[in-house]
Amino acid sequence: MTDGNGTLAWWQTGIIYQIYPLSFQDSDGDGRGDLPGILHRLDYLADLNIAAVWLSPVFASPMRDFGYDVADYTSIHPWFGTLSDFDRLLAGLHGRGIKLILDLVPNHTSDQHPWFLESRSSRDNPRRDWYLWRDPAPGGGPPNNWLSFFGGPAWTYDETTGQYYLHQFTPEQPELNLRHPAVLEAMLEVMRFWLDRGVDGFRVDVPWLLIKDAGFRDEPENPAWDGIDPHGRLLHIHTAHQPELHRIIRAMRAVVDGYPGERVLIGETNVPEEELVKYYGAARDEFHLPFNFRLIYAPWDARKIRQMVETYEAILPQRASPAWVLGNHDQPRIASRFGPDAARVATMLLLTLRGTPTCYYGDELGMENGVIQRDRIRDPQALNQPGISGVFNRDEARTPLPWDTSPNAGFAPEGVDPWLPLGEDWPMRNVARQAADPRSMLALFRALTRLRQCHPALSHGSYESVDTKADGVFAYKRTAGAERLLIVLDFAGSEHLLDSGELADGAEILLSTGMRRTGRVDLRRLRLLSNEGLILKIS
Repeated sequence: MTDGNGTLAWWQTGIIYQIYPLSFQDSDGDGRGDLPGILHRLDYLADLNIAAVWLSPVFASPMRDFGYDVADYTSIHPWFGTLSDFDRLLAGLHGRGIKLILDLVPNHTSDQHPWFLESRSSRDNPRRDWYLWRDPAPGGGPPNNWLSFFGGPAWTYDETTGQYYLHQFTPEQPELNLRHPAVLEAMLEVMRFWLDRGVDGFRVDVPWLLIKDAGFRDEPENPAWDGIDPHGRLLHIHTAHQPELHRIIRAMRAVVDGYPGERVLIGETNVPEEELVKYYGAARDEFHLPFNFRLIYAPWDARKIRQMVETYEAILPQRASPAWVLGNHDQPRIASRFGPDAARVATMLLLTLRGTPTCYYGDELGMENGVIQRDRIRDPQALNQPGISGVFNRDEARTPLPWDTSPNAGFAPEGVDPWLPLGEDWPMRNVARQAADPRSMLALFRALTRLRQCHPALSHGSYESVDTKADGVFAYKRTAGAERLLIVLDFAGSEHLLDSGELADGAEILLSTGMRRTGRVDLRRLRLLSNEGLILKIS
């Protein structure tokens, strides 16, 4: 999409940076990050050369799922501050040329939301049908076999009215009935409230779950179930990807498109590529950017990742923008998945592929998963399913950002107990230490983001795979006009001598992941070091 003059929109060329507000900066000494804390760190955000900040939920909430259980869509939870604090943060970001994207949670509310309190008050309440209520099964018990992502049935019995309500996460997160026109209109009004206030768009939570099978049929058993995640025991053909949900997304997109200034609608589309591309819309009238999560689950294997990128590029709708992610608040940290050396290569991959990259706070430092003792776990998914939390719980990827070597790493005042413990790597991996090191992960991240700003081939150029004939190496060209860049990445942890002489005789190293190599190289005998990535300007 362009602005009408052939210029690409900011969300097609810029970098999105996700902040988990509870863990970014505590400004008032309660051990929890907040909006004034983010405002205090605007210089840091500007130096990352990002286009937009995406905030995980800051709405009023009982915090049973840390903001993804919304009790009031148009107010700010006191932990984070006030609406005035929000307005100041929005103005501060805009003053730095940075957009602000909010997390929209339309699939479910808190059980403390006024809509649900009315809905459960009686079967005759006008808002009864705003949620999904069903009679017990003929022999008693839940209406069908649907399961919660957080363990157990997706149904909770309500003694007052004698029916079950649906929730695919915690029981405190009842699911809205978005088939009901009044419910959809209420959610669109929520969007208008924030757009009128000046926000630049929304990231929509779990959009593939927005509509459920109208007949509430049982879901079939999954013959490939691994026996670990209970939710995987069934094939979720009646609770996900129902065709009617695309009407909901188109209605949301129409609201966003009705506002000036290139507002954006992003989808948390954690689905296979062939399903993901449907979320652009047949007329590209749904999500501007449906997130592609495949890199998160991919093995660290050059051949497989190249194949994944090529498949995605091949099936994208015409003129659609790719949207890559490598981490977020629900996934293990990049450095813990791949190791610290490979994390530098992974960051170069994310920031040089075609499309819009989304980066998760702390990954620019190479933060690793935190160690959360059992008595400190906050994640409801981990608390409800201890067998899974023994492998990973989401708290591990939500630990406070370490700013310096002072007590509590500058996240909170001395003597305050942060809401989650600091990661064990904070004395070595903190902003102050890395800002003083010209070859740190932070220095690499900033160098990569500056290159994206300076080189059209990286910000919006075409993509083409390059066959180096070397196992463990992934290489590709990015081209815009006369500018040709070659990106070469080692995935194997070994040194290679490559011949890419068919592209040109020589090239100039713009950046290496080790930040030690510069100057011209012979493409006919290109030496690639172990766990190294190179960005080369082809001459």
